[in-house]
Amino acid sequence: MTRVVVTGAAGFIGANIVKGLNARGIDDIIVVDDLSQGDKFRNIADLKIADYVDLDDFYPNFEEGYYGKVEAVFHEGACSDTMEQDGKYMMDNNYTLSCELFQACQQQGTRLLYASSAATYGGSETFREEPAFEGPLNVYGYSKLLFDQRMRRELGTKFEKAKLQVAGFRYFNVYGPREQHKGRMASVAYHQFHQFRNEGKVKLFGEYGGYARGEQMRDFVFVDDVVAVNLWFFDHPEKSGIFNLGSGRAQPFNDVAVAVVNTLRSLQGEAALPLAEIAARGLIEYIPFPDALRGKYQCYTQADLGALRAAGCAHEFHSVQDGVSQYVRELARQA
Repeated sequence: MTRVVVTGAAGFIGANIVKGLNARGIDDIIVVDDLSQGDKFRNIADLKIADYVDLDDFYPNFEEGYYGKVEAVFHEGACSDTMEQDGKYMMDNNYTLSCELFQACQQQGTRLLYASSAATYGGSETFREEPAFEGPLNVYGYSKLLFDQRMRRELGTKFEKAKLQVAGFRYFNVYGPREQHKGRMASVAYHQFHQFRNEGKVKLFGEYGGYARGEQMRDFVFVDDVVAVNLWFFDHPEKSGIFNLGSGRAQPFNDVAVAVVNTLRSLQGEAALPLAEIAARGLIEYIPFPDALRGKYQCYTQADLGALRAAGCAHEFHSVQDGVSQYVRELARQA
């Protein structure tokens, strides 16, 4: 039986990976997390696992071979709050712990598939997995970039020296089920769903960075697609490297708002509306761009999927229209 470990397993992407493994009939899964935020248990309550281990106990035990033969670790555990200002805390969680896990995986003969981030690119206009385009705008992005750099130093620029699979995924703007615990760091789609239900309108940032209101663009990627790519690499242990994991399409935040509003309208038996009409009816409220984010905000991201495609992964990604609509329907069902 294949035994795997998922760190951050009660978090957003980690829980969805466990769900994806379960769908394949894999349930010999050791889930690792910190449940100080107790309501995160809901993300794993319906999943099949072999054991739960607190993160403080897992790392020293894993290094000692306590869990037997582990095929792979999906390392999703991290502090993902891009507004976190405590650099020591961020580096301990996202860099030092990841370095220790990498060394333990090498010693145990375990493959490592880990979460990096598009935050490593900062204000770049090119999103390709090369140092020339990397320049994080916050300590979160730096903590993720430093681990990528450490892997390049250990394994070669393209991880060509890797004897065991090591694959890092630069997640772009991920949205989807099991993110309700994230608070302010939950996706725009999640917040807009609740805004529309509670206030009859959704909120977006106004003009900023040379972009008109709601027109800042991100590469929004549905969590089901993130899971599918992780599992593709799990099936291809010979593939190592750093890979962008986004849809490859930059879409404006206005597209997310339109998808949220029109999906909720359709559930009420109402017709879809174009953006101009949604704005004219006051169903979108554009709010001033917050001072706390100035100079630390990516106005545009779009994953270059060249490396992913070159590795042989041909997965087709959801558009915002399709993915957000599917997600909103699931949120409405749960509500």
